[in-house]
Amino acid sequence: MPRRRALYVETVIRADLDEVWRRTQEPGPHQRWDLRFTRIDYLPKAAPDAEQRFRYAVRVLPGLEVDGTGVSAGERTRPDGSRTSALRFASEHPLSLIRSGAGYWRYVPTGAGVRFLTGYDYEPGWGRLGALADRPFRLLMGWGTAWSFDRLRLWLERGVPPEASLRRALLDVGTRAAACAVAWWTGPAVLAAAVTAGALLVPPSPTTPAARRCRRTPPDRRSATAPATLSTLELS
Repeated sequence: MPRRRALYVETVIRADLDEVWRRTQEPGPHQRWDLRFTRIDYLPKAAPDAEQRFRYAVRVLPGLEVDGTGVSAGERTRPDGSRTSALRFASEHPLSLIRSGAGYWRYVPTGAGVRFLTGYDYEPGWGRLGALADRPFRLLMGWGTAWSFDRLRLWLERGVPPEASLRRALLDVGTRAAACAVAWWTGPAVLAAAVTAGALLVPPSPTTPAARRCRRTPPDRRSATAPATLSTLELS
């Protein structure tokens, strides 16, 4: 069995660091741009400086949600000006392929904007079936994370609401699919193949989210190293 590869996504957002932090750390804004969550609910803290526990859910079908729990902690005042957020999460829902996992967000101010990155990994459930299903699912999770990061970037940089981003993305996919269908239905195979290649390779408009705009491999070891805070988090 090949070794699992942890997921990594990075983008640069030309926006104020405090605003990037707010839209990624507060449940309301976060659940608007992140495809991986339909609902995030913070639970009451035992003390102001305690770790933040939360419940999350993702809608997989109309009327059907897969839920789980998590705990997170953030560092907003690091010596180098960067910030980090670490979390652990788990789900006991029978339909959840993800049984438990951990990850981090890192916010690094640069001359070009806020370098916003994440690294995370998880243990799949479902036994042998889960091991097989995890291969395409992991690709889907990586794509969904990158697409969501670009969706967040467009919201912060260009003021495009996440809901409008989704509509534009659906229209973009529909237009490409329709062009391919017409080409294969009416034209010669060579033309149809060219149209299909164009539909796959031509990037979306600048105001439509695209996973391809995000980095998917860490540029250095530090980017791929989880913050020390993660080792102190416990779900139970």
